[in-house]
Formats: sequence, structure tokens, C-alpha cells
Amino acid sequence: MKILVPIKRVADPDNANKVKVSGDGTQVTSEGLEWKMNPFDEWSLEAALRLTEDGAKKTRTGEVVLVTIGPKDAAQTVRTGLSMGAERGILVEANDQELDSNMVAQILKAIVDKEKPDLVVMGKQTVDGDSNVAGTVLAELLGWPLANYAMSLATDDDGKTLTVKRELDTGVSTIKVTGPAVITTSDRILKPESVKNGVTPADFKYPEAEGGRYASLKGIMAAKKKPIDEVTAASLGATPQKTLSYLKFELPAARSGQTTFVESVEELVQKLKSDAKVL
Repeated sequence: MKILVPIKRVADPDNANKVKVSGDGTQVTSEGLEWKMNPFDEWSLEAALRLTEDGAKKTRTGEVVLVTIGPKDAAQTVRTGLSMGAERGILVEANDQELDSNMVAQILKAIVDKEKPDLVVMGKQTVDGDSNVAGTVLAELLGWPLANYAMSLATDDDGKTLTVKRELDTGVSTIKVTGPAVITTSDRILKPESVKNGVTPADFKYPEAEGGRYASLKGIMAAKKKPIDEVTAASLGATPQKTLSYLKFELPAARSGQTTFVESVEELVQKLKSDAKVL
């Protein structure tokens, strides 16, 4: 099975309180912040690795190809994914400020046309844009089935068919998908028994984790020799068009530090309506 996993470098969300807006309000700046792999993408990478290995024997049975769209130094994020176990990477050179979800989907479509993976497994959203759009648009452009918010994946025929449990506000939806397909994941995909591939023994359980697997020293050293192809959208034959523009960014107003106590729920509702104007 060959799986394409799109990943993105983002400013460390643990330092979100340090994010700043440029003086003219045209962009969010990341000066002084560390870059890391988007957590949703990290979870998808872990799911893809589990789908393409024998977890009990710790042997690889398929191929995971990473792709990121960004500046040259985004290659370091790809290298991190390679150290976790992916076989190779692709860097599509672009300026972060000039991208939107539709452009990302159009570029990914060109990558899929070239690589011909059995599955695309990607995070449902990024922690910076939070638009939750790219996966859906990509599936539409490809004409492939889409399973969003996957919390469980099961296959026994190299991804030709999958049973997917989707996390919804109202519960869990179970669907069957015929590959090739686009899957976007939630954090529950990391549960010990959330991924079944027909190769890893059915009774095998992965350890509880809050993120993807740690890269071993052996994995880090091996990643240095794994290939990362650097390409451009033009070289892929793609001419992506941007459809979304941001007019202005503003930081939320600082809290006043004042506290008002109320005597009843009715008074609270009245203040929320008349004073805070949030109802």
C-alpha cells in the first residue's frame, strides 16, 4: 500500500499566546516562535505508518510519502516525518503567505496524479488556518471518495476497501469506502486499536499516545539519507489559483481584569445581553 501524507509546518501551538500581528494588520507574524509539524498531520502520519507496517514485528509492509508545501526550510519538517518512519518526502516550494486551502488542494492534486497513491491520509485541519477545507476540495478535484474526521480505519486488502468510523457531534458514523480515497483524521486515530491493516495481528495494541511516535536515534540517522524531492507547482503542471484573501488581522482585546458578581441566572443573562452584547 502506498499512502501520501500531506504535512505542514506551523508555529508551535503551545506558544500561541506569543503570536503577533504586523503593524499594518496584514499578516500574523511568527518571529521568535519555533516551527513544528501540524499536530493533525502528525496524527495522520502515525495512522499511515500503522497502515503500512506489521506493528508486532516492527517491519514495514508499504510506503509512506510525505509532501509539504512551503519555503525551503520546511524540508526540516519533512525530515522529522522521515525520522518517524516515512520512506521519502516531497517539498513543493511556495510562500506560506501566498497560499490558501484551494491552492493547497490544487497542488496536492498534481502530486497525486504523479505519485498515484492508494490513499491520501491528512489532518482534518491545521492549527493556524483551522479552515478544514483542503481535504474536502482535494477529494472533489480527484473525484475520490472522502471520509472526514476518521477516528478508526480498518482494511485487509491494502486499502482497496476500508471501514471508517467518523467522529461526529452527534456520535459515530461507520462507513465503507472503496479506494483510492482521501481520509482526514481526528486525534482519536491514535487510540491503541484504531488502525487495523490485516497484517498486524488483530489482538495487537499500540501504546497510548498523545501524538505520533517518537523518532529513535536509528530513525533520525536513517532520515538523513532518505530522499526529499524539491519541485515547484509549475514543474508539476499545476497553476493553482487563490480564492481567499484576508483583509485584516487583529488580536483580541485584553481582558479588563474586573469581575462583576450577579445574584441570579436571570441577571447574568441580562448582563450578557445588554453589557457584554454576546447574546
